[in-house]
Amino acid sequence: MKKEYRLKKNEDFQHVFQRGYSVANRQFVVYQVKKVDQTTIRFGLSISKKIGNAVMRNRIRRLMKEVLRELTDKCHQDRDVIIIARKPVADMDYHEIKKSLNHVLKVAKLQKPHSIERSRGEIR
Repeated sequence: MKKEYRLKKNEDFQHVFQRGYSVANRQFVVYQVKKVDQTTIRFGLSISKKIGNAVMRNRIRRLMKEVLRELTDKCHQDRDVIIIARKPVADMDYHEIKKSLNHVLKVAKLQKPHSIERSRGEIR
């Protein structure tokens, strides 16, 4: 994931937690806040130590980054987003993580409407 798409600073995370709103499914929690003056979407990832050891957490982080790299162009660009992985993610493979992240981003209304239709194979 490119640097301009990352949330790294603690104050950025705190701003999203305090000012944003959240949506969740069984595997992920998504916090988001709209930033009017921002031109690119920024993601912050959080994987708790409860999920597993460092190897497991880094594996999950790599898979999440790969999925987000594919979905970044389909999302609204004026947002800061934090995605928190929950325990069931530890047993998932790439395709399951992609399906679950895609679902939670749709529920959070982060994806642009035309990109949702195209992902189903309907081009208008």
